[in-house]
Amino acid sequence: MSVEILDSATIVSFVEDEEAFRATITEHFRELDVDRDGVLSYGEMLRELQSLRVLETHFGVDVKPDPEELSSVYASLFSQFDRDCNGKIDLGEFMAETRKMMLGMANGIGLSPVRMVLEENSFLKKAVDRESTKLPVA
Repeated sequence: MSVEILDSATIVSFVEDEEAFRATITEHFRELDVDRDGVLSYGEMLRELQSLRVLETHFGVDVKPDPEELSSVYASLFSQFDRDCNGKIDLGEFMAETRKMMLGMANGIGLSPVRMVLEENSFLKKAVDRESTKLPVA
C-alpha cells in the first residue's frame, strides 16, 4: 500500500488511454480467470470481491457484516458485471463495467486532489503511476 494524491483527471486520463487501460484490465482479468476458460465464474469473481473487503471495514476498523447482506451485495455486484445475464463475465463485460466504475469514482472525486491509500496492484494505483511517468523531470 502507498499513500498517493490523485484527482479525477488522473483517472479519466487513464481510462481514456485505450492501450494502457486495455492492457491493465486484460492482465487483471487473466489473473482472476483461474481455470483459464476466458470468462469469470461467480466463484472467480467472488474471490476478487471478497478481497476488496467493502463491508468488512468501517473507517479502517474491522466489523463483522451480516452474512446474508454480504452475499446479497456480492450477487448484486456480479450481476452488474454480467451484462448479458449468462452467469459468466467475459473480458468485454469486465472492461466495460470497470470503465464505468472508474469514471464514477472520477466524478465523485472531482477536480480537487485527494490523498488516498492505494493497494499496489489496484487500478487507481496504476492510473497514478501512469500519470507520474508523464510528469516532466526538473
